[in-house]
Amino acid sequence: MSIRGRQIVLVGVAVVVAATCVRLGLWQLDRLHGRREVNAMLATRKTLPAADLTTTTDAVLAYSPVTATGTYDLSHEIVLSGRSLRGTAGNHVLTPLVLDGGEAVMVDRGWVPLEVATPPVTGAGAAPAGTVTISGLALPPDSVSTAASTSSVATRIDLGDSGLPYALLPVYVLLATQDPPQVSGSPAPAPPPALDEGPHLSYAIQWFAFAAIAVIGCVVLLRRDGHGPHAAPPRATAAAE
Repeated sequence: MSIRGRQIVLVGVAVVVAATCVRLGLWQLDRLHGRREVNAMLATRKTLPAADLTTTTDAVLAYSPVTATGTYDLSHEIVLSGRSLRGTAGNHVLTPLVLDGGEAVMVDRGWVPLEVATPPVTGAGAAPAGTVTISGLALPPDSVSTAASTSSVATRIDLGDSGLPYALLPVYVLLATQDPPQVSGSPAPAPPPALDEGPHLSYAIQWFAFAAIAVIGCVVLLRRDGHGPHAAPPRATAAAE
C-alpha cells in the first residue's frame, strides 16, 4: 500500500475510534445528568411531611418519611446478613409491623453484631411487645420474588411472596425512631442509603481521553510517515549558476 493509501486508512480509523469514544462519553454525561435529576427528586421527597401508614397505605413514595403504629410480629423476624456499620461487620434485623388494617410493613430495625445471627432477636435488642409507633424512611426493596420463602436469614430485602399470613406493603421502613424506644441502643439505627452520582463522570472522562489518544496517535503516525525512510524525496532544486 502506498503512503497516501496508508494515511487515508489511518485517518479513517482514527476518526471512527474518536467519534465512537466521544459518543460514549456524551452518553455517560447524559446518564450522569439523569442520575442527578433522580437524586434531586429523592432529596426533595425526604423533606415531605411524614405519611401515616396506619391510615394511608396507597401510593407510598420511596425515600419519603413515614410513620406507623402497630405490633411487631417476632415469629416472622428475619436476620439480614452481611451489613456493616462504620466499618464493623454485622447484620440487620427485619421485623414485620402488623398494622390495624391487617396489612404489615417490614421494618429494618437496625444493625446488630455478627453474633446475632438467627431470629428472633432476644435480650437488649428484642423488639418491644405491645403497640409500637415508629418513624423512618420508606425505601424500595432489593427484589420482589414470586417464589414463597420461609427462610429466617436473608441477604436481600425481598417483599415478594414471603409466605406470611398477611400482605406486606410494597416498601419497607428504615427505622429512625421508635416509641417505646430501644433503651439499650440495640439494634443501632442504620444510616439511609447515600444518593451518590455513580461512576458516570469518571467513565465520561475516560472515553474523552481515549478519543484524544486516537487523534494524537493519528497525528504522530502521520508525521512519522511524512519524515520516515519511505517519504517522498524533496523536489530537485535548480542547478547553481
